[in-house]
Amino acid sequence: MASVPAANGAEALDPRRWAALVVLLTGAFLAPLDFFIVNIAMPSITTGLGATAADVQFVISGYAVVYAVFLITGGRLGDIFGRKQIFLIGLAGFALASALCGLAWSPFSLIMGRLLQALAAAAMAPQALASIHALFPPHERGRALSIYGVTLGLSSIVGQLLGGALVGADLGGLGWRLIFLINLPISIAAFAVAIPLLRETRDGHRPRLDAGGVVLSAMALTAFVLPLIEGREHGWPWWAIATLLSAPLFAEAFRRYEIGLAGMGGEPLVPIEVFRSPGLLRGLAAIGTLYALAAFFLTYSIYLQDALGRTALQAGLAILPFSLGFLLGSTGSPMAARRLGSASSSLGFALSSTGLIATSQVAAMAPPGAMPPTALMAPSLLLIGLGMGFSIPTMMRVVVERVEPRRAGLVGGMVNSTLQVSAAAGVAVLGGLFYTVLGDRTDPAQVTHAFCVTLLAIAGCHILGAVLAAGLGRRQS
Repeated sequence: MASVPAANGAEALDPRRWAALVVLLTGAFLAPLDFFIVNIAMPSITTGLGATAADVQFVISGYAVVYAVFLITGGRLGDIFGRKQIFLIGLAGFALASALCGLAWSPFSLIMGRLLQALAAAAMAPQALASIHALFPPHERGRALSIYGVTLGLSSIVGQLLGGALVGADLGGLGWRLIFLINLPISIAAFAVAIPLLRETRDGHRPRLDAGGVVLSAMALTAFVLPLIEGREHGWPWWAIATLLSAPLFAEAFRRYEIGLAGMGGEPLVPIEVFRSPGLLRGLAAIGTLYALAAFFLTYSIYLQDALGRTALQAGLAILPFSLGFLLGSTGSPMAARRLGSASSSLGFALSSTGLIATSQVAAMAPPGAMPPTALMAPSLLLIGLGMGFSIPTMMRVVVERVEPRRAGLVGGMVNSTLQVSAAAGVAVLGGLFYTVLGDRTDPAQVTHAFCVTLLAIAGCHILGAVLAAGLGRRQS
């Protein structure tokens, strides 16, 4: 099928664009889903494979880092070679990597499978956001972008519920392996539907891939997150500290390289002029604080299973109040944005931070090993979900609207990268805080205390997000 450039008028509209978006959103959904679905299964994986605390963090954070590093690259590959082609390659690779994870025989083999999964996810996931700008006219993009934002948020909820259900079901004695093997039928079905349904699209101008920018950005992000994951486990050796201190140097080298490449007429991975958009960096920083919540999903699962003796299925079901809150928040965010204007940007952060503090206090008041009263815990979790459901689609619209339309796809990739790096840092730093505070994992009182301290730290991140988001609002035309 011949490729076509991005649609700018009615003559280029694809009558099947909404059906195509559903297929593309499968990739956007599976990628973050597989970040969150492992949280609920980590106790089972730890026991089954004999994993250490560092292995546990790397299974989660390693995926997030590789995914974040190569998201923008995946988007560029779609621009150059065609979004349908790269989506299909990524989807096939994701299925194969999921099979490797499901058949893992050691922590190392699982980590390798997760890294390959992340590479494939980085190829398929950006094609959905890029295709929104290629397939939809301006008056439909806002709706499509909101659906995309809600899809990303729902993936975290479904990950918790599905993870608990699959581990608890233990079909065929496979246990935690099902959380990876479930990707195979979904990926195969999406692949079969995508071949006849998706239309090949690519930009009229085909940029060259900035290999130097890819390498330098990967080095900067890896130097930042890797020591955070491994440093505490090894007692912060000199190499971990030196690697962490080198991250700003790699970031500055990346910035200078991109400026120099643009000055020579090249195609930088991240055009510097994008950062000159008013409030963009501030908006990205605010978005970054949102996914500190990734540490909540990890520690809440451990708290429920290790401190309260709940099964993986019960732990997954315990997130239902959060899920309901998220659905309510994401549904009501457009109306609240219209009514509250610039104040709407901070509202979600305020709600989630309040819910986190309340959840911490409710858990702390319960006797060690006893489930906190549902009448208190459920509203607290609902409040966290309400804030997150409101914040994610609202902040994505706010940030993307702050740049000119031709840069919106790139900024969308930057938003996803920010979310994933923040999730990795959240698990590494705040997960590290949890394990540092935790003394004896078999003592319910100590697990509860570590969980409560971590929740307060996450709440602090969301309060910072509220300050950063204040006044951003929607850009007026």
